[in-house]
Amino acid sequence: MSSNDSTGKTLLVATLLCIVCSIVVSTAAVALKGQQVQNKLQDKNRNILAAANMLEPGKSVQEIFKNRLEVKLVNLDTGEYLTPEKATEQWQQEALQNPVAYDQRKAAKTPEKNEVLSGKEDIANIKRQAKYATVYLAKDEQGKVETIILPVHGYGLWSTLYGFLALETDTTTVVGLGFYEHAETPGLGGEVDNPNWKALWPGKKVYDEDGDVSIRLVKGSVDPSTPNAEHKVDALGGATLTSNGVQNLLHFWLGENGFGPYLEKVREQGV
Repeated sequence: MSSNDSTGKTLLVATLLCIVCSIVVSTAAVALKGQQVQNKLQDKNRNILAAANMLEPGKSVQEIFKNRLEVKLVNLDTGEYLTPEKATEQWQQEALQNPVAYDQRKAAKTPEKNEVLSGKEDIANIKRQAKYATVYLAKDEQGKVETIILPVHGYGLWSTLYGFLALETDTTTVVGLGFYEHAETPGLGGEVDNPNWKALWPGKKVYDEDGDVSIRLVKGSVDPSTPNAEHKVDALGGATLTSNGVQNLLHFWLGENGFGPYLEKVREQGV
């Protein structure tokens, strides 16, 4: 056998091996991507339930989500639910068929599904927002809505924080607040994940008697005996910009450019 034949066979084997390996890697990547998407959705749903204090020992996230949550889409301009009669565009009809799968983040990046915010409006520093947002209605064992869970997001110091704010049906009393995705500094802004800080939120009031957004993050520890203490939460120690970001994103999403019109309708008409 000539050296040329030997070299040719070696190259052929190497080429075939590369092809086989690339097929294996590609197949594994596709399979893993599907699992990663599912895991991400599961984690998101867990955080929705956690914000509303709905996680129960012995029950899966999927079971609780299916039995006790109703998912709806809200027109942020009008505060009205999207219904079949109002779904005039194909994407709206598709979203209405499966609101759980509606991707609000993707919609915020799609021209026909978003609105660009002016600098004055954009206190959460998100640039643009989806025209329709998801709301999660948590029900008790008798099927009565007891908690409204709203997706919220806005920029902190280093990243956009994505989370959920859960309110009682008076639309003012906080049930819980939690963030499931961010890249804030561990030990500083990253303390938004600290259970002790999250425990400060239940019972706080986000609106005052005039209906204005009133929640504030303040330096130091809030003294319960001080005026308006129910509207104040301890800021994150050493993380002023992240604290400001959390306050700003809440003011945005509770205000007229966020869920404000929807929550006003809930106060007037019920859920």
